[in-house]
Formats: sequence, C-alpha cells, structure tokens
Amino acid sequence: MSTSDGPADTRMMAIVHEALKRDLRRARAVLAADPPPVGRQQVALGRHVSWMMDFLHAHHTGEDEGLWPVVRRRNPAAEGLLDSLEADHARIAPAAGAVTAAARHYTDGVSDGARSALVASLDDLLAVLVPHLDREVSEAMPVVAASITDREWDAVEQEYNIKPKSVRALAMEGHWLLEGIDPEGYDIVVHKVPAALRLLLLHGFGRAYRRQASARWSAELPQRRGATA
Repeated sequence: MSTSDGPADTRMMAIVHEALKRDLRRARAVLAADPPPVGRQQVALGRHVSWMMDFLHAHHTGEDEGLWPVVRRRNPAAEGLLDSLEADHARIAPAAGAVTAAARHYTDGVSDGARSALVASLDDLLAVLVPHLDREVSEAMPVVAASITDREWDAVEQEYNIKPKSVRALAMEGHWLLEGIDPEGYDIVVHKVPAALRLLLLHGFGRAYRRQASARWSAELPQRRGATA
C-alpha cells in the first residue's frame, strides 16, 4: 500500500479500461464469427461477458462512492467534470444491464437469436462505454493526479478494488489485466498487493486462469465419428 504524499499514480485506470475494451471487443468478434461458439465455449464466453458486467458495475461504484468524493473534497473546481462522469455512469448502466440479461440468456440457451441479441447489446454498450472510458483517462486522470495524493488513491483502490475480493477473485482478475500487457503495466498491476500474496496470485492460479481463457476463446474441435471421450 502506498505511503507517498506525491501526486496520485493513476496509470492503473488506463490498464483496467484497456482490458475491458479488449475483451468486450473480442467477445463481440467471437460471437459474430462463423461458425459461432457452441457447447463449452458458448457457456464460458457467456459467463465471461456476465463477469465483465459485474466488474464494470463494481468499477463504477468504486469511482462514484470512493474516488470522486475524495477528489471533490480536495478540488471543488472539478465538480463539473465529475458530475458529467457520474452522468455517463447513469447512461451506461442500462446498456450494461441489457448485456447482462442477454449474456445470461445466451449462456442458458441454444437459439441463434440469443447470440444475435448479445451481439447487438454489446454494440450498444461499446457505443456509450468506450468514449467514456477514454475520456476518464484523458480528461479525468490528470485532474485526479493533481488533486489527491498517491496515498489517497491507493486507499480507494484497497477499499473498493482489493479488500472486498477473495484471493481467487483477485488472482483471476489480475491475470485478466495482465493479458498482453507491457512491462511497465505488469509492474503496476503486480505491485497492488504485498509480495507474499503476489507470489501466490501469480504462480498459484496461472494454470486455472489459462484454462478459463482457453475455454472462452478457443472453439471446440468436432469429435471424430466413433471416437470416445
């Protein structure tokens, strides 16, 4: 946990946003592919989309209830910007809710209509979410860094993004954030937790995460006729 009274290091925000955009777009592409996901991949992909919606809700809650109030206290001039970001959250919530409902229906169902509905709901969400995510990084994070200390930033991170989660949840989320990341980003992510826990998260759950990722992104090979499981 940071004890620095220097400006907040907000680089984690961009890392989180890029992971969301990456997998929402990837999920949309896989859903629209020919042939479409079936069986185990369909279930795994639907569950991953649902998980991302839960993650997005928690992410926005942490901002609205944790981060923005600290910034408001330190920098009253930021009120207009923060009000507009909270309004964005209110506009995004119904689109995210529609994705959640469509993902659950897709996970449980077999109709092509469920897949098409999920693709459409993802398109609607991406249209409102991506500009917001980009604006938070380009406009809000410089204001946050100029308004609060790294100690205050990290306290919000710990309270909303780390402490409420189980070790397994943190591990899976951490490996998700680390997919395709550069060395600087890797260093930022892994140092959000103490060294002992870091070793457990990185080395104790890597195989489980790779299995989950493979299940949602890799198509099942059709079984040869006469083959046995």
